[in-house]
Amino acid sequence: MRTTIIKRTLRVPTSDGAPGDGAAVARQLDAALLRSGFKASRDLLEHVSGLHDAEEFAAGTVRAVKELIGARGQHNPYFKEFPHNVPDTLAFWWECVRDAVAQGVEPTGNLLDLPKYGRVQHTYEEMLAAHDELVPSLKDRITVVRLGGTLEEEVQRLFEELASSPIPLAENDRALLGELAVLAADVELDVPVRENRAILNAARLVAQRPLQDIDTVTDVLRLAAEASGGDVTLQEPTLFRSFRRPERRALLQALNEVAESKLGDVNQHREAWKRLGERLHPHEYPFERAQDVFAVARKEKVARSFAGQVELAFADGDADRAARVLANAPGLLLRALDRLLRAGASDLDALVAKAVPEVSSRVLISVLEHLSNRSAPDAARVFATRARRVWIADDDRAPLDPARLAPIVEVIEDELVRRLPECSELRVDDEVLDVVVPVSGTEEGFGVLPRGSKLTFEGDVLRFFVHWRQHAKRTDYDLSAVLLDEKFAYQGQVSWTQLKGGGAFHSGDVTDASDGATEFVDVHRLKTNAKYVVPQVNVYSGEGFDDVAESLFGFMTRDLDQMGKPFEPTTVRARSSMRGKGKVALPVMFEREGDTWFGTWLHLYLRGSAWGNRVEENRDIVKLIAAAALRRRYFTVARVRDLFARKGSTKDAPQIRIGLAQDETGSVTTVAELGKLLSD
Repeated sequence: MRTTIIKRTLRVPTSDGAPGDGAAVARQLDAALLRSGFKASRDLLEHVSGLHDAEEFAAGTVRAVKELIGARGQHNPYFKEFPHNVPDTLAFWWECVRDAVAQGVEPTGNLLDLPKYGRVQHTYEEMLAAHDELVPSLKDRITVVRLGGTLEEEVQRLFEELASSPIPLAENDRALLGELAVLAADVELDVPVRENRAILNAARLVAQRPLQDIDTVTDVLRLAAEASGGDVTLQEPTLFRSFRRPERRALLQALNEVAESKLGDVNQHREAWKRLGERLHPHEYPFERAQDVFAVARKEKVARSFAGQVELAFADGDADRAARVLANAPGLLLRALDRLLRAGASDLDALVAKAVPEVSSRVLISVLEHLSNRSAPDAARVFATRARRVWIADDDRAPLDPARLAPIVEVIEDELVRRLPECSELRVDDEVLDVVVPVSGTEEGFGVLPRGSKLTFEGDVLRFFVHWRQHAKRTDYDLSAVLLDEKFAYQGQVSWTQLKGGGAFHSGDVTDASDGATEFVDVHRLKTNAKYVVPQVNVYSGEGFDDVAESLFGFMTRDLDQMGKPFEPTTVRARSSMRGKGKVALPVMFEREGDTWFGTWLHLYLRGSAWGNRVEENRDIVKLIAAAALRRRYFTVARVRDLFARKGSTKDAPQIRIGLAQDETGSVTTVAELGKLLSD
């Protein structure tokens, strides 16, 4: 858990070991961290200096930060001298054929059958010897690692931070919250996200403690799914486990206490309820309303859902009636605004004004972002689920009248302004102005930002990489990139089928990752004519992103005169885990403007094929996604700044600074904390 705390918070829990002289180790720790692009804070160095077990403490800290940026594995590209001397693709393939013939192997037409193809032909040490040392640059990243509290205090702090998050957590953070719920004290918290409530209640269920904050039947279904090791979001089917008798009684009693008006929600997950009923044996217990839940699931009892009433009103062409029904559920009313406006519902301004105080800031932000993109039709509608899966459809919706939207937008913005905390002065770092305010969790990693967020950096060379390690069977991932011009027209690609071209260079195809494998792509700013560069990772064969032992994507920048080996930790700008159901990952896209690179986070996964995914087959859909991502207007920190300006300053209130990371004083509101700031 100590490693997890360091990776998640960049705070190092204190050691409770015996005092001693660790001054020399403290100096070694600072030097080791600097080689990975990190620096120990003064209080961390002072703490290490006074420890008897300083060496073990320091080693654990270095391991954690290296793992955070993906630096623990050996990143050995196929071409030893990459990015230099990358061969032409066909010439390289013929070289592999000649090598096979020389070894007495008859070529079959399959590259994978050639002994030299896809298998690194040199050791890691030989690769290192082929590269000069990295020349440090002021552009290299330095990230501060700070001293935290005790391990118990840091566990409790992170537990409370995740549990009380106003936005739904990403899958990795949900799993972490489940672990922390067992380790941390079960204190009284405001837990606004229902999935988080289910995770906490699953820990209480196993420990036979009272369940809390259950007021819908779906809360119980989420709890049962989480307690069975299934999907608490209910997006994927769960194989429910056999519950102990006290657990069955607790679940059924919780169902029995839910209001009868909520029975209509059963219809949304009817099959899951029927499977759960087989595990809970409801007729063995005297809970009549709980028994009604399963009767509705079996269609033995009718309970019309709230959504059903709304759909009936729309089917009858009565948008005003649909709006009146939705007014009883403010969050659903806000989410249905687009449909109500297109259907011609009247009196929406008044209904919205009455509803917004009851709606979470996350929903208000999502609605504002949606409405800001509805005054003109999109070239294509790009849908992304919370699982990051994506699909595309034509935009056949009529645009919404900006004059009709203006009063609704003003009402919603006024409510967000009301919720903002008082401050005497607001300071916003320039680097976060184009960062999107998060309304859901993001991928685990380092320097990872919400979808749509932009970051700016400089460098002669943009280098991105994929590293993966297979779990049970041979797995081949392929790093590729689509090159587009200023109108998003296809200019070319770089991949294992096109090792170089358009100012981009590939490090070579590696087809087995039993000990881990890495592929790189370099794009030289002065050699490419591409305006946009869209990296992608294709699962060619073997295990998917959710099945491999390890899977990550990252990018770095450097100047041409810096030299260095292919993977240099100090030049890594970001590293993101890849965990998704699709077979093609689109983590981020890049835009070139003069001496500057702009990166826009995508966090998307295309379905792809079961086998043989290649950049040539999905480049057209990638063009549409790239164009849609850059044309979309997002709710960014710049808009939060504007809302603060509308609120005005309060003389005696504290100052507020918004940035990417904490400073020495710990007084910065980070992007991840903006959701809570807007909910106050």
